Amino acid sequence: MITFLDPRSEPGAPVEPYELQVDAESAPVTIGLLANGFPDSEEFLDQVEKALAVAVPTASFRRWNKHNASSVISDQMLDEVIGACQAVVAAYGH
Repeated sequence: MITFLDPRSEPGAPVEPYELQVDAESAPVTIGLLANGFPDSEEFLDQVEKALAVAVPTASFRRWNKHNASSVISDQMLDEVIGACQAVVAAYGH
């Protein structure tokens, strides 16, 4: 007899609602796309941008790439992202 087990476990932490948001209808919105340098992270963000452009047609997009997945974003790049965007998608690839 074969027994199949469900590999999913119960969540260990309580689910917390994500409350950050951007009102894209009342003002122009710039969405930053930050690749971390892993292979395909920029290609992944290409697809994210396409989907977001459909969902938020008034949005504009800016791109950054850390070029080193093992380092944190530099203070200079972080200041640039914060100054230019109202929302940011950070992505990694493999």
